[in-house]
Amino acid sequence: MGKHCRPGPPNQPSRAVARVDAADPLAAYRKRRRPPMDIYRRHRPAHGGAGHLRPDEPRILEEWNDFTYVVVGTAPNLAIAQDWASALVADDDSAA
Repeated sequence: MGKHCRPGPPNQPSRAVARVDAADPLAAYRKRRRPPMDIYRRHRPAHGGAGHLRPDEPRILEEWNDFTYVVVGTAPNLAIAQDWASALVADDDSAA
């Protein structure tokens, strides 16, 4: 049986391990409230299936609410859904 290893480049830290501040007494609580893979907004096809197939079909838009993803709306196609999902990232970058 072989050793387990993390996939990906060896020069980058794993995103699977949460960053925790040892001085923060609420670090364990905040760690559990982070979205999977730090994705705060996501979209998925309204009728199921793979996300890259049928780009002209409607998408369901979801946001992370510190516990689970909740539906916040719909988009008529994949391009608009991708713009919506990346808008939060662009807003955060401009504030820095």
